[in-house]
Amino acid sequence: MKQISGSFRKVFGSKSKSGKSETVFKVEEMGTLKIPDVVPSPEQDSESLNKAFQGLGTDEEGIIWVLGHRNAEQRRKIRDTYQGLYSKPLIDALHSELSGDFRKAVILWTSDPAKRDARLANEALKTKRKGIKQLQVIVEIACAFSSQHLVAVRQAYCSEFHCSLEEDIGDNVTLPLRKFLVGLVSSFRYDKEVVDMDVAKLEADRLHEAIKTRQLDDDDVVYILSTRNVCQLRTTFECYKQKYGNPIDQDIKDCGKGDLESLLKIVVWCIDSPEKHFAEVIGTSIIGLGTDEDSLTRAIVMRAEIDMMKVRGEYFNMYKSNLDDAVVGDTSGDYREFLMTLLGARV
Repeated sequence: MKQISGSFRKVFGSKSKSGKSETVFKVEEMGTLKIPDVVPSPEQDSESLNKAFQGLGTDEEGIIWVLGHRNAEQRRKIRDTYQGLYSKPLIDALHSELSGDFRKAVILWTSDPAKRDARLANEALKTKRKGIKQLQVIVEIACAFSSQHLVAVRQAYCSEFHCSLEEDIGDNVTLPLRKFLVGLVSSFRYDKEVVDMDVAKLEADRLHEAIKTRQLDDDDVVYILSTRNVCQLRTTFECYKQKYGNPIDQDIKDCGKGDLESLLKIVVWCIDSPEKHFAEVIGTSIIGLGTDEDSLTRAIVMRAEIDMMKVRGEYFNMYKSNLDDAVVGDTSGDYREFLMTLLGARV
């Protein structure tokens, strides 16, 4: 493995028995997705996938090899090309050929990210039991991704479900969670690194007052957390800690164990250190009796191209165990192979 100075780009070489290099993979930034240094054309990938669907049985390994080593833009081109070549959506073909948690994971990964997240939000809102475990995906979409992605999700939601995301939150979530979620998804945060220290100090005081008086649904709290840019909020949280001694998420937790306290902690983590939140999602999904495959899949699919290396580190800090080993121990078959491919543990 070779580390390239000045970036997080890594290159992996796989060798044949003869010792000659067959495929070189690269991992960029803090994600774990491995992409071949020489990527086949979308036509070649589409033909490979179609071939995997043919015959007496589906070639799951071939599907993993192609889709598990392509980034979002490459997967988009494959979807478009497959539709043009075979007059059938690739997602439909995958749905027909695969099954179980493996099918869910591959389809989530292959789908357009905005449509994927719109559907995840809709599933969360339409489920009969809407607790924090279900609603946290809306916070993730609003706070752990760019403002541009949130806008794309809102547009996809309107196209897919013929109403706005805000409307469905209003119709399906009760106060005070509704107030926060509508504020979060309606926001368009400024995406540059601009910080006003005076504002940070004033708003740290305002947040502390709301926490001290247990008025967590105060309009000012909603306004601050749903409109300020990420760098501004991280500075505000740091000012809070310096002045009042505890991290803001700790003081929120000390207010109680209700849904609002839990929601606000997720908001703070997704803004301040999303890797901590997704490490906890993965840990909660696999520790204890049974495995929550939907949450496990969502976390890995959402972050494999973004910050899964950081998630892996936070997981170790939280649980004193290796994330890869935990996933291997709680999953099986093609589902496990696909997740481990996204985690960069399979070449």
